[in-house]
Formats: sequence, structure tokens, C-alpha cells
Amino acid sequence: MSQNRFSAALALCAALIAAAIAQQSKPGDLGFTDTPMLPGLPWHVHDPARPHPKVVTPGETPGAPPSDAIVLFDGKDLSQWTQMGRGADAGKMVDARWKVGSGYFEVAGGTGNLLTREKFGDCQLHVEWASPAVVRGTSQGRGNSGVLLMSRYEIQVLDAYNNPTYADGQASAIYGQWPPLANPARKPGEWNTYDILFEAPSFDGEKLLRPAYVTVIYNGVMVHHHKELMGPMIYRQVAHYTPHESEEPLMLQDHNGDLVRYRNIWIRRPASYDQPEAQK
Repeated sequence: MSQNRFSAALALCAALIAAAIAQQSKPGDLGFTDTPMLPGLPWHVHDPARPHPKVVTPGETPGAPPSDAIVLFDGKDLSQWTQMGRGADAGKMVDARWKVGSGYFEVAGGTGNLLTREKFGDCQLHVEWASPAVVRGTSQGRGNSGVLLMSRYEIQVLDAYNNPTYADGQASAIYGQWPPLANPARKPGEWNTYDILFEAPSFDGEKLLRPAYVTVIYNGVMVHHHKELMGPMIYRQVAHYTPHESEEPLMLQDHNGDLVRYRNIWIRRPASYDQPEAQK
């Protein structure tokens, strides 16, 4: 390209950018009604009548719950959790019996899985966990627990630091289905973080209309991205769906009494687009 043509191209580009900037809303403008309609929506491009999203105040520090989160563990008690009773309490739901420490709680071996009192479907979930600092056992016998969305769909918790095991059973795996895309495990005893985006399956009677999907960020590393689940967690078999309610409790697994610790757990129900604005 000659110098003259190059200069002309630059001038045309600058003119197009200037024209676009000139057409953008000026200070004080709240939108336009003379713009095209968005496909399949009742809104113009930049429509001033389109509802604004609700204001959510972010946590003051990274990992802290935002203002609309349901805090499932605040470092003090397990009032948001319950367990299926054993022995004389068999068949009953009882208060959570896992051990509460200074800002964390820990599996109490033999008491069983922990369940939230409240039920959830689609959600954003933040969980921090630590395997025992003293390493005992190997493979699946080392710091094993699990985060089970809707009490069914497991994101594996395991000490995966220099710990060979089967790939679809290591930390952050969709257990028995998909290994994580990376292994950013911290050393035993150090705190790990899961940020999970979960889309619940939907059913029409016995028919599966939409499978579950999950995105998992493990210690800041994306290890699953909108991954389709084959069904609920199952051991040594191929997962398959069976119908269930649209919301079910979140579960934390007591796996043979492995002393896994948890802290800073919160959950959000995602909003839908274009919801009516709250009246002021």
C-alpha cells in the first residue's frame, strides 16, 4: 500500500470512530427509542424503558459474600445445616454435629453427611476447604469429601497435591464423569477455593428436558466451563438422570471420617434478565 493510500485509510478510520462517538449518548441522555428492536425482545437498542438490574454490594474482600448471598457458614455455627440422624435418631433430621472450630468446621467422622436446611437449584456457590495437614492414606483415602449440588451432583474434594488417583476422582472432578482441566491443588492443610456456577436439570414427568451444567473455578483456575453432566454422582457405574424436585439441599460429604475442614460458604440464586425494577 502506498503512503497516500495508507494515510487515506487512517483518515477514514478516524472519521468512522469520530462518527460513532458523536452518535453515542451525551451526558444526560438515558437512551433511545428510535433505534432498532433487539431480536426476540420488546426492547430497542439502548432502550430507556428497559429495567435496570438490582444493585448488589460486593464483598469487602475477595471471596467475601456479596449483599444478596445466603451465608451458609459465617465462622460461628452450623445453624444453616442439618443431618440425617443415626442410632436412636435414625429417620429423623437432627442438628448438625460436625465440629466447629475457630472460623471453620470439620467433618465429624461417623455422623454422616451435612445438608443445608434450605433447598437450592440454579446457583452460584463459594466454598473454601482444606484437607488434613498430616497426610495419611493414598489415592481416594486422602482428605476425601465432596460438594454435592442438589445432594446429587458431586464436585470432588480431595487432597490432590502429589497424590496419584483416577482422573475423574481427583479434586474438582465431576466425580466419575469428567476430570478437571487443570490441577491447581494447594499443599495439604492449606485452604482451597471453589467458585461454582450450577444450572439445575429440568424434567417433564419422567422426561429430561435439560441436563445439568456446571462451571468450576478452583483456586482461581477454570477447571470446568459450562460442562454438561451425565447425571448424579454414582460409584463405578455410568451416571444417568432420574427425575427430582427443582430445588434440593446442598450436601457436604462425610467420606469415611476424613477430617476435611470447610469455611466461608455462601450461595446466591441467580437473577433473570429484565426483571421489573423494585418500586422506590
